[in-house]
Amino acid sequence: MEENHGYSSVLGNPDMTYLNGLATTYAYAKNYYADTHPSIGNYFMLTAGQIITNDDGFSGPVADDNVVRRLIKAGKTWKEYSEDLPSVGFTGGDSGGYVRHHNPLSYFSDVRDGSSQAQNLVPFTQFATDLQNQALPNYSFIVPNNQDNAHDGSLAQADSWLQTNIDPLIQSSDFNTPGGGLLIITFDESGSDKTHGGGHVLWVIVGPGVKKGYTSTATYQHASTLRFMAEAIGITEFPGAAASAPDMGEFFSGD
Repeated sequence: MEENHGYSSVLGNPDMTYLNGLATTYAYAKNYYADTHPSIGNYFMLTAGQIITNDDGFSGPVADDNVVRRLIKAGKTWKEYSEDLPSVGFTGGDSGGYVRHHNPLSYFSDVRDGSSQAQNLVPFTQFATDLQNQALPNYSFIVPNNQDNAHDGSLAQADSWLQTNIDPLIQSSDFNTPGGGLLIITFDESGSDKTHGGGHVLWVIVGPGVKKGYTSTATYQHASTLRFMAEAIGITEFPGAAASAPDMGEFFSGD
């Protein structure tokens, strides 16, 4: 997840050559919009199919239906990889470079109920280890800190972070096997644009089954991403607005 930059400030920007290269090599959505301002409601839309709150200071918990509940029901594995998370299973507030309202899975009662699910909230340093050990889960939610997601840092810094930390995934043999990996990179919201609630943002998809060099002109928002991610791993029931959101199957090369 990236932060707070609109479509026109990212697509074609020479400070984001890596992300733009992924967009043009694989596929991107030309008419993708966030749902609200500020951040937190967009993160909930991506994981629960509803805004839930626009209060970035909200502490939860959230008992509503959500992607974790659906993953558990379907017997799928998951992790949220959060840069600067203080410790495994941490569900507390902001700490150092860690910002809670950018880490939506930590709010859900399914994670906070004292079960082992909280152990799937891990520092981002675990990502490289899991990749090397071929131990990535079915569903990953990756959250850079506020310097590396372009919230406080520059777009060039965010692009460099993606190339350093995400390119090893894209180049890995597991990711590139038939029916292998699927990666979505998007921005939670635009800087100030309120079109469709949260403004026009870039949405990029990468994977061996993705149409190469493809640009979609259909209109999508975050609920479609939630539905798409769930469908990609075999989940057929979707939380909130994802149940009726436009399907994004056009991005697959078999369609």
